[in-house]
Parts: sequence; structure tokens; C-alpha cells
Amino acid sequence: MSPRKVQTFDPKVFLAQTGLGRTILQCPKSKVIFAQGDPSDAVFYIQAGRARLTVLSSRGKEATIALLGEGDFVGEACITSDQPRRVASATAITDCRVLRIEKPAMLNVLHREHAFSDLFVAYLVGRYNQTQADLVDQLFNSAEKRLARTLLLLARFGKEGRSENVIPKISQETLAEMVGTTRARVNFFMNRFRQLGLIHYNGGLEVHSSLLDVVLHE
Repeated sequence: MSPRKVQTFDPKVFLAQTGLGRTILQCPKSKVIFAQGDPSDAVFYIQAGRARLTVLSSRGKEATIALLGEGDFVGEACITSDQPRRVASATAITDCRVLRIEKPAMLNVLHREHAFSDLFVAYLVGRYNQTQADLVDQLFNSAEKRLARTLLLLARFGKEGRSENVIPKISQETLAEMVGTTRARVNFFMNRFRQLGLIHYNGGLEVHSSLLDVVLHE
């Protein structure tokens, strides 16, 4: 009698399929995935598409704090016990396919499967490092450099072996919120980037790897 094969856990398979406590949602463009103030009861994993994370102040002013894409988690703060309500809203900015993982299912897989917890911790550390880099960027770099870096991040420059990508339609007002400047300044810099051949409009915004020179140039 041959020994039974031990089935190994694959995090990619877990994040690609439905199962106990896991549901795949189809979110058309502009659909709210979760809203600020909603119960914080699930983690979401973006399988395809892009989403926008925003915060609304008590005075009604909205600010974009992140644009997320394929392979990103959102709403992960629900795994802590001190955040029963969402402190931000997530909205699809393109058609999205999202895996909803209920909090108990997320905690269970984190405790049970080291491969998944390693993947998740690595993701959180990467997200933290990017947040720190965003803060340094905001404090020390010019608006032009901040805009160039934001466009490269949105194009997922350097990820999955890609050096160029097309960003889905995004308003200059949203870019201005993320960069921390005015729409007029964003418009000025975008026109300059286009004239220099660093970006190109072709059914979307195509960002060329040469834009990196703006970030690196002193």
C-alpha cells in the first residue's frame, strides 16, 4: 500500500478560490467595496482591477490615501481587536474581482498555515515600508518628484518584471490629493512629462520607465 500524499497548502490557491468564509465579489467601476464606519468584519484581496482607499473628515472633505491593485489586501486592520469599524472607504475605480475573507477565516488561516502567514506578514511589511517612503517623499521632495513617484507606483513599476504599464483613468484632482499639491500644478507637470515623452495618453495613461529619471535626478 503506497503512502498517502500529504496535501501542501498553497496561499495562491487559497486566494484564488472560494471556500469556507471566502466569497468572490464582482465589483463594477465606482462600486463601494466597504464604507467608512461599516463593521470591520472581513479582509479583501484584489484578484483583478484597481481600487481607491479614501478617508472622509468630519467636515466632509475626502482624501485619497492609497490606490490599490491586483495582489493587494485591503481592510486588513480588521484582524486587530481595537478597530470594530472601518476608518476608511474602499471603492472600485475599474471593474474589480475581489475575494472577501471573513475575519474568523482569516485568523484561522493565519494561525494554521505558516506559508500564508509568511506571505501576509511580508505584504504588511512592504506596505509599511511604502508608507514610510511616502512620508519621506512628502517631507523632502518637490511636488514634481512626488507626482513622478506616484505615477510610477500606480503603474506598478518594477513589479512582475514590468517596466511600463497603463494606468486606468484617474483624475488630476485625485493625483493632487495623493501628491499634496494643487490640480493646476499637477496639470502643469503632466503636460511637461508628456512633452518630454515620459508619459503618453493612449486610451489610458501610459507611464514610461524613463520617468524614473525625474525621481532620481537631484
